[in-house]
Amino acid sequence: MPARITSTGLLIGPEPAELFEYPAHIERASLDALPRQPGIYIFRDDAGAPLYIGKSVNIRSRVLAHLRTPQEARMLKQSRRVEFRRTAGEIGALLLESQLIKALQPVHNKKLRRTREMCTLRLAEGAGMPAIAYARELDFTTTEGLYGLFATRRAALETLRALVDAHQLCAVVSGLEAGRPGRPCFARQLQRCHGACVGAETPAAHAARLREALEPMRVAVWPYAGAVGLIEESDGWRQMHVIDHWFHVGTLDDGDKLRLKRPARRVFDIDSYQILVRPLLQRALPVVPVTL
Repeated sequence: MPARITSTGLLIGPEPAELFEYPAHIERASLDALPRQPGIYIFRDDAGAPLYIGKSVNIRSRVLAHLRTPQEARMLKQSRRVEFRRTAGEIGALLLESQLIKALQPVHNKKLRRTREMCTLRLAEGAGMPAIAYARELDFTTTEGLYGLFATRRAALETLRALVDAHQLCAVVSGLEAGRPGRPCFARQLQRCHGACVGAETPAAHAARLREALEPMRVAVWPYAGAVGLIEESDGWRQMHVIDHWFHVGTLDDGDKLRLKRPARRVFDIDSYQILVRPLLQRALPVVPVTL
């Protein structure tokens, strides 16, 4: 479209959308079919293999944004068509994206590709120092006193170290450094520790401050007696996401019969937990009990 003159005499060019050109090597029909509703999309190559899986509350807008992003030129050059799957809302799109990335392993998805084995900091009642606990050894969904979710032991200890430094806690009493009773830790010598290592702060006071420092990272225990259904609805379409102890058992469309079963081995999934913890705890969406 050529430049035009406004009523005030200003010369303006075409709108940015009018300048956009669809990539000729990506099937145009697959792009024209993209809806402006929530769901996931899959870029596929000429053999049909998945290159990238994403999610959005507006599938069409998000895919077109990809086509305008120079940093994604390598993925776009390999793409031949784009598929989509609708969901009734954002939670469903997030859950489906996580599920498909783990199952299909797209080459351009850097995150979520592998199910990670989590560890956490466990501070048992009355304990003075946290211990590292692993999901293979402990049920994270029902155990109180867990703080943070980490992919490695090193990441957990680095986070604990940062909290100890920020809150002037004792690295010896917190289990991060070796030391002798009554001898000041290194931070105490620099006046950066309240002195639990030398008796200037009681063990109970130190433990209380440590728990307070960890509190923002608390892992929420499963707040229901059993499985529940999280309801999403848009444009007259209703879906129920069946969740059991933060595990996404499956999603049912309105009218589907409940034929889902509790898995024999339920593995704690940090991705599902992070997607579900806020809407379930805040009751942002309707929640109904479900019997599996």
